[in-house]
Parts: sequence; structure tokens; C-alpha cells
Amino acid sequence: MAEQFPNIVPSARKFTMGDYPSVTYRSLSGTIFKRSFGNKQTGYKLDLEFKNIGDESNLKNDSGTLLLLMRHYNSVEGTLQFFKLPRRVFSGIFKLDTSRDSGSEVARKDGLVKEIVPRDGDDISQAKAVLNASKEVILSASSINSPKLLMLSGIGPAKHLKENGIEVVADRPGVGQNLQDHLELYIQMAANEPVSLYKYWNLLGKAYVGLRWMISKTGPGASNQFESAAFIRTKAGVKYPDIQYHFLPIAVRYDGKAAVNGHGFQAHVGPMRSPSRGSVSLRSNDPYDHPAILFNYMSTEKDWDDFRRCIRLTREIFEQPSIKKFIKYEIQPGDSLQTDDELDEFISQNVESAYHPCGTCKMGDISDPMAVVDKFTKVIGIEKLRVVDSSIFPQITNGNLNGPTIMVSEKASDHILGKDPMPRANENVWVHPNWKDQQR
Repeated sequence: MAEQFPNIVPSARKFTMGDYPSVTYRSLSGTIFKRSFGNKQTGYKLDLEFKNIGDESNLKNDSGTLLLLMRHYNSVEGTLQFFKLPRRVFSGIFKLDTSRDSGSEVARKDGLVKEIVPRDGDDISQAKAVLNASKEVILSASSINSPKLLMLSGIGPAKHLKENGIEVVADRPGVGQNLQDHLELYIQMAANEPVSLYKYWNLLGKAYVGLRWMISKTGPGASNQFESAAFIRTKAGVKYPDIQYHFLPIAVRYDGKAAVNGHGFQAHVGPMRSPSRGSVSLRSNDPYDHPAILFNYMSTEKDWDDFRRCIRLTREIFEQPSIKKFIKYEIQPGDSLQTDDELDEFISQNVESAYHPCGTCKMGDISDPMAVVDKFTKVIGIEKLRVVDSSIFPQITNGNLNGPTIMVSEKASDHILGKDPMPRANENVWVHPNWKDQQR
């Protein structure tokens, strides 16, 4: 809650109010961004392995700081939102190596970066491109790829690294651990009146929505339609909201399949503070091998109890007269599913990720053996290396990760630039006076 974090509230307020510096975005053949972070020479040799599918000219970052940024599946969360590399510059795998103490250069042959070559004396005549990092490295590769890259670079659980034939540079048992995510369900209702977006759910309708947006920036295409949301408490004894709602004025799945042939609507609902914890680990020391990802979803009884409460509370909301009058019938779970066992079966078959992975390089005190970065986002035990993305969250946030990730980026950028911290601040958060005994 806000009163616990007076040092980060100013950073959150800063990005929500749009106070951004001037930033330029170019291909890797030029400057990635205007800011030059840090004031120390890097101690890293960077073994980058990626396919360049953009500009064939020099891959030189002349900002002095190398920012490693990768998209995680189809999610933009877990990245430094205000420093985005051009989409078609590169894709693939990075590997860090701390064996150098005077900067780094990356040689690329035939469109694929193969190896690192020292700056002094080594022949790089076969290289088509060189990427330099002369100050420090900022790893922002997502909660999946950031721990993977650290482990490939010898930073992680010593036993696991040795099992994969990787020399241990820093034994940090917490790398790849503490993986968290949000899950959600759709509670879907068929409508008895034409009150939803279903009338656009055909080729002509979609063409109309798209054309209107392109011409006037108005109409249904001007919104993502998730305009109604809520955070509520599931039961007495919960101090602040622990489930989140989004309302969508059509009954449809994320894969684009309509749930019913007609008008409908749905609520997306899911718990915000699951106690389940997973992990990201290596399958081998080959950078091209995908990591082993175990989310360990629904591994505690609390997870199941929370989701049952989500369903029953949502049904209660839909029973309110103002919305019940539009309901024809319940599409899913369906009125026939009422008992705990019946709801558990529905949950097991229909629960989905909200694409909020985080926590695998958690921030903590340097005395915490499971902490990966300190309060300045520096990797503990390693100089001139930071991790700045949602992987550093010790605990998943009570809502979507996008805003908190930008806030972390704002705060980290001040540390990186050596700026004085902004004045401490707090927002007043309302807490139900009888939260211990009442759910509402």
C-alpha cells in the first residue's frame, strides 16, 4: 500500500503525469536513445547471440551503456517502456560474461553474432558489425529472459550452473526463482438485448470499425473496451482488495472466438496475490535452448478458494437489478455448476494467464541469499550490471504490471543517472474501518 512506499510514489506520479525527457529512437546503426547512463567503464564481456533482421550496418551503441531489451511473447510488460528498440532490429539471445574489465565488442558474421572479441589486438576483420558498451550493462529482457541470460553468464544457483557446464561467476540462488503471475477467468453472459459489440463481429463490421478509426480516430476502435474495472476484497479479514475485474461488452475469448452466436458480455476476474511460486531454469548451456518454465499455478488450496470466491462474487454482481435485466443466461461457468468440486473442475479447464510474469530476479537486502538485485537495481556481487524490469519485483503487484514496471524504470533511471531522489510522498489509501470483520 502507498504508505509503505514513500520513495516510489513520486516516480509513479511522474510517469502518470507524462513528465518524460526527450528520447530518440533509431536503428542500432545509430544512437538508441539520448540518455547516457552511468559513469564507470563496464566490466563485462558480452557474448551476444542474435539474428539481425534490420539494418546491416554497424551495430554500434554510442551511448556508452548497453541496454538489453527483449519482448516476452506478445507482452510488452517487463521492459523499460520508454526505451524501446525498433521492432525489426534483432531477435534472439544475449549472454553476459564478466571476464573483461575494459569494455566489450561483439563481432557479427553472416547476420549472426557469434562471439566477443577483445578490443585490443584481436583480429575482427571477419566481423560485419561491432556493438560497444563502455560504461555499464542494463539488462531488461523480461522475467523469463533476464534470469536465463544471467544464468548463461554464470550468475545464478551454483549447483544448477555446474550441472549445465557453466562456470560460476556469482552464486545467486534466487536467480530464476520466485516466478509469479496473475491468472484469470471469464464469467460470460448471453444478452437478451442488442447491447454489446457483437453487431461488429463480422467482416463488414470490423471493416467499418477499422476504417472509422483510421479516418477520424473515433468509434469502437478508439477504445480497447476494457473501460470498466474494479478491485474488491474477497472476504472479511482481507485488508485491501485482492481480486481484480475487467468488464468487456462482448462474450469472446482471447483467441478471437465468440462464446455465443449473439450478443453477450463478460467479466474477467482473478486473484491478485497468489501464494504459488514457480521458477525459470536452464535446459542446457546452449543459448538457443528455451528455458524450462514452471509457473506452478494453483499449487495451494488458497488459489482454489480464491477462484471459487471470484466466481461466486461475480455471479452476485451480475444478479444486481441494473445488469440482471440484460442477462438471458449464463454462458460459463453455467448455472448447473454450483458445488466446490464443480467449480474446481471449471477452473482447472478454463483458467488463463493474464501475462503478468514477474519476480525471478527479485530485489532485496544484500544479506538475503535469494535476492538478486539491491535497492539500486544492481546485481548483488557483480559490478556494473543492473536488472531493470518486472523480474525484480519481490512480490507481484496488486494489478497489471505495466504501470508498476514504468514506475520501476523511472526510479531506476534516476539511480543510473546519479540524480538526487525526488521528495518522499504518499497517497492516502482508504481502508474499510471494519475490514477485519466485514467483506463489504
